[in-house]
Amino acid sequence: MSGSLFRFFLMAGLATLTGLTLTAQDSDKMYRIAKIKVAATQLEEYKAALSEQMNSAIKSEPGVLSYMAVADKKDPTLITILEVYANAKAYQAHISTKHFKKYKETVKDWVLSLELIDTELVASARKKDF
Repeated sequence: MSGSLFRFFLMAGLATLTGLTLTAQDSDKMYRIAKIKVAATQLEEYKAALSEQMNSAIKSEPGVLSYMAVADKKDPTLITILEVYANAKAYQAHISTKHFKKYKETVKDWVLSLELIDTELVASARKKDF
């Protein structure tokens, strides 16, 4: 990922989080970046399946706190997702849900590569109405 794309993604992701400082509650949260390469011929179908999965998770799972997916402007088949979970247990519950399993089955032949990166929150800030 280019440096400017990473900085944009990091800042945008951090902007979705509440508060300006870390609290004890934040230390349990799980922050994960998923870097995905999608087959160009299936890009629109992939985006639809991803959106459906993300919206289902946000609506039905209290432990799924935030998703932000972006595409590289130079290569839109490179998708990067910042995922925030209440804790590792919430993530484990998430990957066992019906909607997540449906997503994985639907996109299995469209995803050419997947890299999962567990991260730590360093700082966060956001506009009041963002």
